[in-house]
Amino acid sequence: MKLIFLLEEPSMKHLLDILLPRILPSNVDFLTIQHSGKRALERSIPIKLRAWNEPGEIKFVIVHDQDNKDCILLKKQLLQLCSDTNRQVLVRIACQEMEAWYLGDFNALSKAYNKPKLLNFAKKSKYRYPDDIPTPKEELRKIVPEYQQILGAKTVGPFMDIENNTSVSFQQFVTGVRRIVNE
Repeated sequence: MKLIFLLEEPSMKHLLDILLPRILPSNVDFLTIQHSGKRALERSIPIKLRAWNEPGEIKFVIVHDQDNKDCILLKKQLLQLCSDTNRQVLVRIACQEMEAWYLGDFNALSKAYNKPKLLNFAKKSKYRYPDDIPTPKEELRKIVPEYQQILGAKTVGPFMDIENNTSVSFQQFVTGVRRIVNE
């Protein structure tokens, strides 16, 4: 089996290239394909799903930032793009942005940036539900001024705890990927 991940941006590709070997069983191959933003991803989805021609069992996972949109409506729109392709597709929405996944794991942030004081943020009510933070990227830059998207993925990813992250959208991503593998 092979999972093809269609992603909105390069930073998500870098993060998933680090995390997926820890999430997936060793007998499952994967390929992460980055796009240059939401529009490029959305245009690409039906084209890639129809044209993909590879032997074996292929399943697709689409990862898209919520960006203050209605999560349910966004997921329906993305699934509509897949509707006439006869492909098994999992859609996962990062609420609001991928950076909420980092804010769900202050231990990883603390280790990645060698800043033990970041652990104190995990105790603040503002960060208990990282998916509720309207602009996680901006929030992350406030507490880690040197944060950059691609370098951040490469820096934080190795320290992220797959099983203990307070971001519900991260938990849903991990659970969904494991489920699609077993279907």
